[in-house]
Amino acid sequence: MNWRSHFALTKGQRNGIFILVGLIVLLQVAILFFSFFPWSSEEIPTETPEIIAYQQKLDSLKEARQNFRKDTIFPFNPNYLTDFKGYELGMSLEEIDRVKTFRQTGKWINSAEEFQQVAGLEDSSFQKIRPYLRFPDWVTTKTSRKFSASASEKSAASTVELVDLNSATAEDLQVVQGIGKVLSERIVKYRYRIGGFRSAIQLNDVYGLQPEVVQKITSRFQVKTMPAFELVDLDTAGLDDLLSIPYIDEKLAREIINYRKLHEGISSIEELTKIPGFPSEKIDRIKLYLAKD
Repeated sequence: MNWRSHFALTKGQRNGIFILVGLIVLLQVAILFFSFFPWSSEEIPTETPEIIAYQQKLDSLKEARQNFRKDTIFPFNPNYLTDFKGYELGMSLEEIDRVKTFRQTGKWINSAEEFQQVAGLEDSSFQKIRPYLRFPDWVTTKTSRKFSASASEKSAASTVELVDLNSATAEDLQVVQGIGKVLSERIVKYRYRIGGFRSAIQLNDVYGLQPEVVQKITSRFQVKTMPAFELVDLDTAGLDDLLSIPYIDEKLAREIINYRKLHEGISSIEELTKIPGFPSEKIDRIKLYLAKD
């Protein structure tokens, strides 16, 4: 096959191709030129009354936010004094360290006057700080510790009235070392979910609470008011009765009923641990909800 015949062009055809290529090049140059020099574009007004008013509003909001961050000091519990909070209040490093050292001994500050004594604040400085000090409501119902430099007063045991675990707020619980905002709110939510604590041992079921922290809680809180409830009779309990117990789900409730039918009764609450899947480690909590003749 003769391929050359397909590419053979006359002189007129070649001239036409050259002109076409030239027009394409000129068109590309024109597009680039006018994109860099938009002679015909109109300027967008940026100083209209609406834009100016909106900008002034933004500026005022920014200024208010900066002043809020700079000048606002929120009330706080001085038992949780931090370096930053002390700096905001104008305390010296020595005064902040005195408070922290006092707290590391396991003692608590229960009044504004005690805070002044522990930190060693001058009266003028104390009067400026005092409005920002906040203590849990239950502090006023117990005997406050008195800070003193004498060895006899330091060794004297302080009397603390235990607070009802079923009425304590999240803020009340935060006085316990090791409990912050998250854990305190988690305890309150768990208490609400189970209908109130029937025993302090149920604190062990709150996610994230370590045994040593639970022990600290029980040294300050106890179940004083029992929630209204009726014990579930293990000999006659139906499915709904067993499901009212927080630690028993539908599968386990059916297993208990089937076991009771198969063995013609259950001799004791401890016998439940023989049922496959029964949470034996929580038998002491489940006992709180059961009755057995």
